[in-house]
Amino acid sequence: MLRPQLRDPTRRVFECHGTFTMSKLNRRRDFIANVKNVIAVGGLASQVNLNAGPAEVASHAAVGEDYYDKLGVAKIINAAGTYTAMTASIMPPSVQAAVAAAAKHPVHLAELQKNAGEYLAKKLRCEAAMVTAGASSGLTLAAAACVMVANNCSILDIPTEIPKMKDEVIIQKGHRYGYDQAVRCCGTRFIEVTTMDEYKAAFNSKTVATLFFNAAEKGEISREDWIKVAHEHNIPCMNDAAADMPPIANLWNYTAMGFDLVIFSGGKGIRGPQNAGLLLGKKELIAAATKNNNPFDGVGRGMKVAKEQIVGMLAAVDWLLSQTDEGMDAEFRKRANRISAQLKTIPTLKAEIMTPPLANHVPHLLLTYDQAKVKIAPRDVMLELRKGTPSIELNPSTGSRRGGSAGLPGGVNTVVVGVWMLQPGEDLIVAKRLREVLSKAAKA
Repeated sequence: MLRPQLRDPTRRVFECHGTFTMSKLNRRRDFIANVKNVIAVGGLASQVNLNAGPAEVASHAAVGEDYYDKLGVAKIINAAGTYTAMTASIMPPSVQAAVAAAAKHPVHLAELQKNAGEYLAKKLRCEAAMVTAGASSGLTLAAAACVMVANNCSILDIPTEIPKMKDEVIIQKGHRYGYDQAVRCCGTRFIEVTTMDEYKAAFNSKTVATLFFNAAEKGEISREDWIKVAHEHNIPCMNDAAADMPPIANLWNYTAMGFDLVIFSGGKGIRGPQNAGLLLGKKELIAAATKNNNPFDGVGRGMKVAKEQIVGMLAAVDWLLSQTDEGMDAEFRKRANRISAQLKTIPTLKAEIMTPPLANHVPHLLLTYDQAKVKIAPRDVMLELRKGTPSIELNPSTGSRRGGSAGLPGGVNTVVVGVWMLQPGEDLIVAKRLREVLSKAAKA
């Protein structure tokens, strides 16, 4: 039995253009007086001037202190890629500036979320959009939206009451992956299918959605067929395309194809804040996702996206749309060629540039050599570069016994250099260190 709903948990008295009631603080002078009292009680009144002007306040702010150095955190050169464990991408200067500007002013969160979503939807050619706290958050909010629409339930029913209602998400067996939990935390369970016949037979009165993992290397059902069958049953399709940009057009290709909700990471190829992402899709579903999102008390309450990250995502999208796939590809190939040019004297070394088909669809540099002549394994090359100063991280597919990932070949005899996150001049630093390590091994 569903619990009685005594109130709508998505209603708030602080709506953007509604009444903002704060007992005893409804006038500015009362607010300042109360804050002064609070500070005085804490013993800080003598340290803070509440009447200070903007210039005076700014003069007290720390300017550009390097907390990595202060904390003893080593900076790295990222020759790997947009991996979360390596803090993903670096935001372009225009995005960093927009984030810094957004940090200077408070705004009404709901107004910012609404206007940002409308801005993104127009730019990315979809019905509706929202900024999420990364791709995993996008998956959770997408699942919550599908559950809510299918069951006409409250946000407070998710996840505990959902197993008593419609709770099934259909997925190809080959698409199961490490982010399952982002969907399952909404109280759902997966129904695995392999063949088209199994897929058609999987739909029933408990089905709330289907999930397609865009970069999956297994699975025999195409995107088009996946959408077609789901829509014949009036069931929405989610597509996790977290790392699948570039090409830039992928930001609208999948919604145009018919996916009802599409998830992207913000801190990968889009070059936005690492803790941000995009959820794009149908208006009804985005509206339901919004109700489950911060600041409401749904499953997404802890997935807070600050004003700085929302603005950062908008700025990143604007920056990205000013680029071209051809221009970025050419730049990444130049970096790869500059590195390989410095390694021509290494015996037996062969250099190849390859681009994975979907995820991380950018040029990567692959280096192979005869380990009988160059006496060091690729995995040890990775360790040597990591130990150096500056520390350099190669792509984790380097020397992998399990082969590469996300379309990269990898292998025990391959060094994989991800060039797209390198900053200006870092390609030559990577080349110098590779030459030093490999040359020393060739003389051993």
